[in-house]
Amino acid sequence: MKRIPRIALTMGDPAGIGPELAIKASNCHLFKDKAEIVLYGCPDIILEAAERFGSGSIPEIKVTGNLNFSSVPIGKEDAACGIAARDAVVAATQDALAGEVDAIVTTPMNKASVNLAGIQFTGHTELIAELCGCSKFAMMQSAGELRVAFVTTHIALKDVAQAVTIERIIEVAGLLDKAIRAEGIFLPKLAAAGLNPHAGEQGYMGTEDETIVKPALRALREQGINIDGPFPPDTLFIDGIRSQYDGILSMYHDQGHIPFKMLAFERGVNSTLGLPIIRTSVDHGTAFDIAWQNLADTGSLYAALKLAILRAENLHCGTTA
Repeated sequence: MKRIPRIALTMGDPAGIGPELAIKASNCHLFKDKAEIVLYGCPDIILEAAERFGSGSIPEIKVTGNLNFSSVPIGKEDAACGIAARDAVVAATQDALAGEVDAIVTTPMNKASVNLAGIQFTGHTELIAELCGCSKFAMMQSAGELRVAFVTTHIALKDVAQAVTIERIIEVAGLLDKAIRAEGIFLPKLAAAGLNPHAGEQGYMGTEDETIVKPALRALREQGINIDGPFPPDTLFIDGIRSQYDGILSMYHDQGHIPFKMLAFERGVNSTLGLPIIRTSVDHGTAFDIAWQNLADTGSLYAALKLAILRAENLHCGTTA
């Protein structure tokens, strides 16, 4: 018989909506016979969430810290909460690398909270890649046929132009092409955004599109990757253009995140490409303003779990005696 995948689900920042989301997902009938969900985090936090938001049995808990709910400043940045959230991600990643779980799904962390603890933290994507010893990786946001991968992610805007190199564009486009092929599309058709307004207007609004982006796209085509562009970023996401492509290559974080979340915020999934493990996540933050109020929308997390389960079934979960 076919083995159902074992999924590590992290609790996220205790001061945010992560615990609520994690409990609701672990009790959801959609996943009852599809996956074995293990919650990673602090038992007191998870049990408090189960009492408030649960509708079924208490899920299996992998203990990764001992923070008590009474000490959580709900809706506020806090170093202890940042450490607790980070510890859950580290443990889940280590278990995935050891083969103890088939995939990890992460609920939101607060970057400021982790940094308040004196730990440099730019995001899940970079942390998990570092734990995996992976230097070639990329973030992808997806919702059905809409897929966006990012050449740069969690860096200051002033540093983007220097970080967008020919080599990095080729690397991320290759990861995007591979990810789409893994979904059953034999020859993905990709589109690349320009870096500058109007894709540089032939150098009059910045030279990077002429000297970096266009040479990278030519090299990709020579490798057999079907990619068009660079497109003016302000028109690439219009339905008549984006619908022609299986994936979009965005040059920096907000260039792709803003239109993606306008189009698919409640069903978007954040994936990390290039890892030796499966990792998906919600595409939103900790929502401190509605934390612990039973108001969190589960759509993105449910989509992330469905994608993780699908990938785990394809990669890990064959038949057992």
